Amino acid sequence: MVYLAMAKQKIAAAPSVRRLPLYLQVVRQAQREGIQYISGTFIAQELNLKPIQVRKDLGMTPIIGKPKKGYPVAPLIRAIKYFLGWDTTREAVLVGTGNLGTALLGYQKLQDHGLLVVAAFDSNQEKIGSLIHQVPVFSVETLESKILTWGVKIALLTVPSHAAQGITEMLIKAGIEGIWNFTNVKLKVPDRIVVQKEDLSSGYAMFCVMMQARQIGKDCSRSLLPQR
Repeated sequence: MVYLAMAKQKIAAAPSVRRLPLYLQVVRQAQREGIQYISGTFIAQELNLKPIQVRKDLGMTPIIGKPKKGYPVAPLIRAIKYFLGWDTTREAVLVGTGNLGTALLGYQKLQDHGLLVVAAFDSNQEKIGSLIHQVPVFSVETLESKILTWGVKIALLTVPSHAAQGITEMLIKAGIEGIWNFTNVKLKVPDRIVVQKEDLSSGYAMFCVMMQARQIGKDCSRSLLPQR
């Protein structure tokens, strides 16, 4: 029941969960500088957030700060990693070794956070049998049998959109329980399957809106200047 309650808490507090990796970066930098304690106010200043928000977010983790001293740095790092599940290693496979898939295979931060991609799958005969960033590439035709043999439960999906649903069904048959979806397709899966969709266009859209707002602000400021 404790684990179920924690899982529900994480899902309900999605914005807070997304901020925790940013806190972790700040706290790790403090550790590298030899700092023993760090305050929520300091973290907030580094990230342009409100201190009360930082303290609320960190309140989700099993850490308690000390009055006038803040949070002990090393235990805080362990607490954030524990809450995020980054203190254990999870094996995964990646399907689709195009530009994005190849980039993800070379992204060391995934392994640093406990996600170990043990194999990749593709339909390109030139890639099958090769190593991409030291990860072996197998034929997508062997996907089901190999995943069943290995017992891997997580898959990163970076295939072309037209192949996404078909590959997803193969992954589910193979026993995959969680899919990190980097395609632009909304996958149809049973309720028991966890799907996290990453939409780069959404992030870019927000970036563009912020840039436009900044430009509008500059234009407005110029219009308020006295005319000669």
